[in-house]
Amino acid sequence: MARKAHGKTATGLPITDELIEKLAREAEAGYDTEKMVRRRAGRPPIGAAAASVESVRLDPELREALAQRAKRDHATTSAVIRNALRRYLDVA
Repeated sequence: MARKAHGKTATGLPITDELIEKLAREAEAGYDTEKMVRRRAGRPPIGAAAASVESVRLDPELREALAQRAKRDHATTSAVIRNALRRYLDVA
């Protein structure tokens, strides 16, 4: 009989009692820290240097137009804004 799942990992793997027991055994045995891979936290870079966050006020009509354009382009609203600014400012 299958044991209860306790949610999923970040990669979608079900967290079962068996998985918890396996991970606990591995942890108790100890890890070879020389073989561990360090993952960078945070968002991936979008340019040559760290990006800044800028706030802008949008009226409801402009916000809706932005959302519709992002949906049409299969992009995020941030990507649409960046592309529009690049065109307006004539920068690559």
